[in-house]
Amino acid sequence: MDSFFNNTEKNPRGIPSAPFIENIDEFMKEQKEFELVFNKFQERLSKYKFMLESKQTTIRQLGQRIPDIQNTLQVCRQLQQAKEDGDEDKLEFNYKLNETLYTKAQVDLTQDTKVGLWLGADVMLEYPVEEAVTLLEKKLVESEKNLEISKEDVEFLRENITTMEVNCARLYNWDVELRKATKGTENLSL
Repeated sequence: MDSFFNNTEKNPRGIPSAPFIENIDEFMKEQKEFELVFNKFQERLSKYKFMLESKQTTIRQLGQRIPDIQNTLQVCRQLQQAKEDGDEDKLEFNYKLNETLYTKAQVDLTQDTKVGLWLGADVMLEYPVEEAVTLLEKKLVESEKNLEISKEDVEFLRENITTMEVNCARLYNWDVELRKATKGTENLSL
């Protein structure tokens, strides 16, 4: 049974593809007990569903993170450009404190311009604007790549969930037919 699942292809992230049972009768001749086989298929189906939920959570998180990175990168580029142009001594920004509250800030461009970036886990580091732009560009590319990969994985998992659901339904129906046939022969022998 394990060899049936272990001989399947995997996607680039190592998620195994779901095997499809072509002939249930032939497949079940090689197996010892229906319940064990059916439970293995149900277990694999549950794993796919768990992975799907995890990937969908990742997509939601990246969907929130990418716009934040883009906005922060835009502000840092504005600061960098204003400093390079040297036309102004101060730059005024409107920024969001929370969902409903905005405020203004003035940045003195005559000083060394540094920005504080939240890195996560309640950690903020101060970077020169040029380093912040480089870091944010790198993070944006990584996040967009991770989003694309996660979307590919979601599609892969959906296809495999469908395959496993079909396998489980076919196995269940096979067992029902076998029980009917067994019950029919028992009734005939009485």
